[in-house]
Amino acid sequence: MRVRSVTFPCRAWLDCVLSDAQDERFAFLAEWYDPSAALLRRYQLLYYPKDGSVEMFDMKNQRTFLRRTKFDEIHPEDLFVGNRVNVFSRQLNLIGYGDQYTANKLGSKKERTLAMIKPDAVTKVGDVIQMIYDANLIVTKAKMTKLTWKQAADFYTEHQSKSFFNNLVQFVSSGPVIAMELMGDEAVSTWRKVLGPTDSGVAQKDAANSLRGQFGTDGTKNAGHGSDSLASAARELEFFFPSTTGHGPSNTAMYSDCTCSIIKPHAISEVLTGKILKSIIENGFEISALQMFNMDRVNAEEFLEVYKGVVAEYANMVDELCSGPCMALEIHATDSPRTFRDFCGPADPEIARHLRPTTLRALYGKNKVQNAVHCTDLPEDGILEVISVFAVKKILDPTNAYKA
Repeated sequence: MRVRSVTFPCRAWLDCVLSDAQDERFAFLAEWYDPSAALLRRYQLLYYPKDGSVEMFDMKNQRTFLRRTKFDEIHPEDLFVGNRVNVFSRQLNLIGYGDQYTANKLGSKKERTLAMIKPDAVTKVGDVIQMIYDANLIVTKAKMTKLTWKQAADFYTEHQSKSFFNNLVQFVSSGPVIAMELMGDEAVSTWRKVLGPTDSGVAQKDAANSLRGQFGTDGTKNAGHGSDSLASAARELEFFFPSTTGHGPSNTAMYSDCTCSIIKPHAISEVLTGKILKSIIENGFEISALQMFNMDRVNAEEFLEVYKGVVAEYANMVDELCSGPCMALEIHATDSPRTFRDFCGPADPEIARHLRPTTLRALYGKNKVQNAVHCTDLPEDGILEVISVFAVKKILDPTNAYKA
């Protein structure tokens, strides 16, 4: 930061100001479930943006739990109430701001809104998610679902007296949709700007780069939906992602002629989700189910058990899979376990880049652990893995990828 030359009444005062700026810290209240003691432990988590270091204070025992330590796995954009961060293998839920400074600095403009990809744009999900991240919003929940007529009518109940109501309900219930919770500064207005004008014809003229300008057809088949206010966002998010009872509309997993893929936490944090989804679809694979989730250590170990004692990276693979939000996919294709595994490429991205440079892991992987995507290795395990992440509720948290 450039500082203009100004005469200050006291050099010591300036040194103090600069020191305070350099030592800026953000404080959060965090909870961690200790499985060995079956206790929920509460900490104050401190983050220092200058050097990316963290510190933890045990609230119950009133003592330092982790001294200030540099930790590159947390980034400023990860710090918001409701998120889950992984600090040295502990999955911490951020449940509140630790002081008013942090609340004012990081929380004042944060909003949540609902984004829905309509049936006509579901195959463009990769492009849509990339547009979301390009607008500095993040996806905190996501689920592909197929609404019944009644569910669609309930969702659009405020329009039931309008002439377009029946056509709208018919269209939205005609095929799968993808519901997402978006989070970011002024998320409601930002997402509506990304969407563009409701009438796709107007969007094509006045906002050609908007979602509706690129993918919409008319005022009903207009690619996407966005909440028009914070109150609407709260109601619509509750419809798809209930905070109390139930799980909202069910996912679209079919559990037949399929294989499983998981976009790993590192790829999501590196904003690769949209690119990966686009690559999958453009190469002829059908994404028949999609859902964001978090996996705890016990279930990650169970899910990856086939690799235990077989690959040296097993423990690190478990660490990666439970380090943050993932995105599970059910992939449909002819001989899907084999063909999709071939498309993902060798487990080691370096080998993939030499031998098969157009595969997913060659394009988006970093190393054998952070290799962008998991895919089913054994043909007989394809359906079993899909069931384990989409049907077994102990593994999948269908309501919030950022909350335990």
